[in-house]
Amino acid sequence: MIKQNIHSISLSDFLRARVQAYGQLLKFRLSLLVSVSAVFGFAMASQGSASWESLLWIGLGGLLITGASNSLNQLFEKELDAKMSRTSGRPLPEGRVGSGEVLVYALLLSVVGISILGYFFNLPAALLGIIGLLSYAFVYTPLKRITPFAVFVGAIPGSLPPLIGWVAYTGSLDAGGWLLFAFQFFWQFPHFWAIAWIMDEDYQKAGFKMLPTASGKSKKSASLILLYTLCLVPMVLFPLQLGMIQLWSALTLVGLAVFFAFPAWKLHRSLDTKYARKLMFASFLYLPLMELIFIAS
Repeated sequence: MIKQNIHSISLSDFLRARVQAYGQLLKFRLSLLVSVSAVFGFAMASQGSASWESLLWIGLGGLLITGASNSLNQLFEKELDAKMSRTSGRPLPEGRVGSGEVLVYALLLSVVGISILGYFFNLPAALLGIIGLLSYAFVYTPLKRITPFAVFVGAIPGSLPPLIGWVAYTGSLDAGGWLLFAFQFFWQFPHFWAIAWIMDEDYQKAGFKMLPTASGKSKKSASLILLYTLCLVPMVLFPLQLGMIQLWSALTLVGLAVFFAFPAWKLHRSLDTKYARKLMFASFLYLPLMELIFIAS
C-alpha cells in the first residue's frame, strides 16, 4: 500500500510538472489574450449574431496557433533565454523538456489550430493563421538580434488575430477587418517598447535589439514610442466613418487613447523607467477596453 501511494504521488507530480511546462511553452495567458482578439474580430464581423459554439472554436484555434508560435520561439531561442533573468526559468533552459519534444508539441498545436480554422470556418482564415505562425517564428524571431525593425515585423503576426476572426466569419479581407488589424498593430508598438525599455539590460545579454532605435533608452526612442501611441487617437475617425461605432464610442475611444498616451508623454519628457512601467500597464488595459467599447457600440 505504501509503495502504491508513493508511485501514485510520483506519477501525479510528474504529470503536474509536464502540464506546467507545456503551459509555459504555450504562454497560456498571453495566448489567451491573443485568442480573445480573434473572438473579438469574429464578433464584430457577425454584429452580434455569432453562436457561442463558433466563438469558442475561433478562440481555440487562435489559442493553439499562438501557442505553437510561442513554443517555436522558445525552441529557437533556448540558448539566448538561458542568458536572461526573465527567461532563464523557462522549460527548455532548465532542461525540463527536450528540443524534440517541444518541436512535436509545436507541430501538434499548429496542425490542430489551423485545421480548426479551415474546417469550422474557411480557407482564408486558415491561410492567415499559417502566415501569422510562420512570420512570427521564422522571420520575427531571428530578426530580434539583427535590427530594431524586428518589432515592426513582429507586430504583423501579432495583429492578425482580429483580422483572422473577421475573415473567419466573412470569408473576405475588407475594410472592417483591416481596421481592427490596424488598431492592434499600432497598440503593439508602445506595448512592446515599454517592455523593452524596462528589460533593456536583460535583452542586451542576449543581443536583442528591441527598442525603436540603436540609441537605446534615448529621447529619440521615447519620441517614437509617443508618436506610435498617439496614432491611436485619430484612428478613431475611421470606424466612426465606416459606421462600426457610434459617436459616444468614438469619444470614449479618444479618451482611452489619451489615457494610454499620457505615460508615453511622461516617458518622453523624463526618460524615467517608472513611466515605461506605467505605459506597459496602460497597454494591458487599453486593448481589452478598446475591444469592449467596439462590441458595446
